[in-house]
Amino acid sequence: MERLGDVQLDTLLSGDEEMVFARVSPEVKLRICEALQAHGHVVAMTGDGVNGAPALRHADIGVAMGRSGTDVAREAATMVLTDDNFATIVTAIGGGRQVFDNVRKFVLYIFAHAVPEVVPFLVFALSGGAVPLPLTVLQILAIDLGTETLPALALGREPAEPGSMDRPPRPRSTRVVDRALLLRAWLLLGSVSAVLVMGGFLAVLLRAGWVPGDPTGVGTPLHQSYLQATTMTFAGIVACQIGTAFAARTDRASLFTVGVWSNPLLVWGIVFELVFTGAVIYAPPLQEVFGTAALSFSQLVILAPFPVIVWGADELVRWIRRRRDRSLVTADRPAGRPGRAGR
Repeated sequence: MERLGDVQLDTLLSGDEEMVFARVSPEVKLRICEALQAHGHVVAMTGDGVNGAPALRHADIGVAMGRSGTDVAREAATMVLTDDNFATIVTAIGGGRQVFDNVRKFVLYIFAHAVPEVVPFLVFALSGGAVPLPLTVLQILAIDLGTETLPALALGREPAEPGSMDRPPRPRSTRVVDRALLLRAWLLLGSVSAVLVMGGFLAVLLRAGWVPGDPTGVGTPLHQSYLQATTMTFAGIVACQIGTAFAARTDRASLFTVGVWSNPLLVWGIVFELVFTGAVIYAPPLQEVFGTAALSFSQLVILAPFPVIVWGADELVRWIRRRRDRSLVTADRPAGRPGRAGR
C-alpha cells in the first residue's frame, strides 16, 4: 500500500470484490477512506488509538472502542462501542434505520390527511357556495387534536420493517421528507381519501333531494340532511385515517409480512379513535358543539369499506414496486451468479 499510487488504489477499489487491508498505517487508512468516498460509498471506520483519529473523523461515521479506546479516538468518533463488540454496530444500524423509517411513517400519516381536509373547502370556494361547506372548523379540530394523535404516535413505535438490514446505505442527500413521500401522501393516500370523503358527503345530500344551490341553513328542509352530510365527511376522514395508518406501517413490504396486529399501540389508538368519533356523532352534548348528527345504519355501511379501499390502493402500488424491483435485480444479475443482499 505504501508504494501504491492513488490511481492504482482507485482501480483496485472500483470492482465488486471484497478486500481486507491488514496492518496498514494511519495515513493509508485515511487514503482508503477517501478513495471509497470518492466512489460514492458510505464509509464506516473503526479504531481505538490516537493515530486512527483522522480516519475516524473523516469517515461518514467513525466507530471507537469504549473500553480499550483512547480519549482522542472516542472524541473523534460518532459512535462509541461501550462493550467493544463489533456486533453492536449491527444493532445500532438496525435501530437507526428503524427510527428514520418511523419518523417518515409519522410524517406520511399526518401529511396524507391534509388533502381530504383541504379539498372540501376548495369545493365550497370553487363552486361559489353552490355546494355547502362539507366540513366545519370544529370538526377539523376534532380530527387534528382528537382522532389522529394516538395512531400517529403509535407509528413512531412501529417494529422494524422486514428486510431493512438488507438495504444498502441510503444516499447522503436523502431527506426525511422527500418527493416520494409527498407523492405517496398527497397524490395517492390523500387523493383517494378525498374522493371517498366527498363522495360520501354528496351521496347523503343527493339522497335527500338536494341540488346545487339549494339552501341548507338552519330552518330549511335540508338542514338535518346537511348536518348528516357534514358528519359523513367527518366520519369518512376518520375511516380513511384507519386505512392510512395501516398503509403507512410499511414502505415497500406488504402489511401481511409484518402482521396486522403486530403493533398493539396502533390498535389501541384506532380503538380510541373510533370511540371518540362515536361520541362526537351520537352524544347529544357533543352534537351541539361539533354540529354533527347521528348517522343511519345504511350510511355506516357506506363508510365501512373506506379503510380497506385506502389501504388497498397503497398496497397495490407497493406490490407493483416490489415486482418491478425484483425484475430489475433479475435483469442486472449475471447468469449463474447468486444475488447479494447488500454490503
